[in-house]
Amino acid sequence: MAYHQKFAPCLTSSGIYLSKFQVQKKAYFCEVWCKMSSPGPVGAHSDEDSNHVIRSLVQKSQEARNQAYCPYSNFRVGAAVLTSDEIVFTGCNVENASYPAGLCAERTAISKAVSEGHTSFKAIAIASDLKDDFIFPCGVCRQFMREFGLEWDIYPTKSDGSYQRMTLDELLPHSFGPDDLRPK
Repeated sequence: MAYHQKFAPCLTSSGIYLSKFQVQKKAYFCEVWCKMSSPGPVGAHSDEDSNHVIRSLVQKSQEARNQAYCPYSNFRVGAAVLTSDEIVFTGCNVENASYPAGLCAERTAISKAVSEGHTSFKAIAIASDLKDDFIFPCGVCRQFMREFGLEWDIYPTKSDGSYQRMTLDELLPHSFGPDDLRPK
């Protein structure tokens, strides 16, 4: 019996109800990410599996970009974050006439996830309309992501869907985070 047939519909460990479709997506992401993180032949994964997960995140970030509210800059950005529970949350940039009050796509997606009880992340893809350059998170977003760990994958993309993989530690070396506030 397939995972989604056995457990759908269900509640997640954080008490969030998932539809049968969401459980199917979660099961797929779990299967692929578990393969990717397991060593040796038993956990061996194909590049095709991991590329499919990444391409799916990139596609979701591109879809989120289409929802951007950016009447001042006309610079659309979308993000898709994959939680450790294999749930994807998306976000777009939301500008404001009072510029500092605007939100970046990365912070929107992460805030949506946190508001639903998710604080552990595996990856995030970021999309924009840049054709020749990859879109990278701004400094504020890098620090915002840092709150939730250093070891998750960041996928900056170009508008054609090409991407590169980086870790947050590479994007924000020598960072300040929650551990720095603990008494030593």
